[in-house]
Amino acid sequence: MADVKMQSRVGLALCSILFAFSSLGQCSDQVPVVIWSSESSLWQVQDAPALGHVVSGSQLVTYLSSAISNGPRNVILFLQDKLSLDDFTMYGGAYGNKQDNAFPNLEAALEMAPSSLVLPSVDWHASSAVPALLQEKLETSPVYLEPSTLRQLRLNHSISSLLVLRLPYTTSTQFMSPKEMLSGNDEVIGEVLSILKSQAVPYTAVFTALRPSRVIPDVSLAVENLGRSLLQAPPKPAAAPHPPVMYNNSVGPCILLWAENLTMSHVRSGGVLVRFELTSRTFGPGANVSLTDSMCNHTHSRLVLNYGDVEGYKDFKVIFVMNSRLYPVSAQHWFTLDNIEIEYNGLKARFNGSRQIYAPQNYSFHCQSVTSFRNPLLVPFSSSDNATNWRVSFTEFQIQGFNVTGPSFSYASDCAGFFTPGIWMGLLTTLLMVLILTYGLHMLMQLKTMDRFDDPKGASISVPQTE
Repeated sequence: MADVKMQSRVGLALCSILFAFSSLGQCSDQVPVVIWSSESSLWQVQDAPALGHVVSGSQLVTYLSSAISNGPRNVILFLQDKLSLDDFTMYGGAYGNKQDNAFPNLEAALEMAPSSLVLPSVDWHASSAVPALLQEKLETSPVYLEPSTLRQLRLNHSISSLLVLRLPYTTSTQFMSPKEMLSGNDEVIGEVLSILKSQAVPYTAVFTALRPSRVIPDVSLAVENLGRSLLQAPPKPAAAPHPPVMYNNSVGPCILLWAENLTMSHVRSGGVLVRFELTSRTFGPGANVSLTDSMCNHTHSRLVLNYGDVEGYKDFKVIFVMNSRLYPVSAQHWFTLDNIEIEYNGLKARFNGSRQIYAPQNYSFHCQSVTSFRNPLLVPFSSSDNATNWRVSFTEFQIQGFNVTGPSFSYASDCAGFFTPGIWMGLLTTLLMVLILTYGLHMLMQLKTMDRFDDPKGASISVPQTE
């Protein structure tokens, strides 16, 4: 029995993974799976997949069964939301840039592990089923851990245990870059491994993801279908957008809310970022939100989105508070979104939006982007408010709290003014060109031709100084 050990540092291993990736002609939906253990002789050398081979679900079951039957009964699953080989290539220091390596703890763990197995390309349907497979093989229920509770971790040698740590991932740079997110996940992995090492507990660790972070289209299929593209029927129209959230009182609808994307992030103690994707919970057929405690009248509206327990937060609520006032200068009523409140675990975070989010009472308010961190329309009420640890981002946000006549919004007052930066640049550039043209025409009009000409055959012209 020969151990499947890393023969070099993981940076070189990642290079080999890159070659495996490039050799896949149709690598469009694969996720890497990395397995290592504190015990040796879990796999044989011939068990490793061939270069460029895509591991199927049945093959993955064989690898995991061998690890569980021959190895420790304590299994730690680091389950990231998304992961692809490109993440190791771009952020793993695969080309010798060790200072840019986002996986130093994972690299050290693989290098020091008596047994390890790297599966560069696994069908993502199989990798997403890893939690269920481990639960079936260990015959125990998984225990989901939070980074804040890692120090309370205690394991028993004789009892099977399945510990699952959900790790976030993002391709956006609004809150945190992908490299920073992966580095934070790697620090969590290192902290867990150091705790296990201090307790001298044998373990088997698995690092994978639910789905790929980057999906590469199948070029061969695109070329094959290119000749038939002109004969194909026109594409089906895009699905209709989801309807807005509508709160009804005894009279009828009185509050409307719609957004293309509702995202919130909370920075916990220790710098751990928890991201909330609330769009699917709020809109569409799969919405699971309660409007209990909402209310509205002629001067005050309060929309309460109650999500229950979300990502370990109890009684998670998002509250929009609007008020209507008469402004004598304009001789009409205007409504303002005075604050947005986030309630969770008995705490409250409050954002002030009254300075930027307002509209006539008969209108709705619309803005392409409402955030609390980049060109913010929402600001915390004070520097000591819990809102300083939250980041809010609404895309294509629209709300109406007064004079609602049906399921559709009234005319929208947009947050973008008439004179946008682009319009100002165009006007100033045009004005500068007009000034240059005017100056040039003025200079041309000042030119005068000579009224006398010298005849080479006659006497030379003498011009008196008085002229």
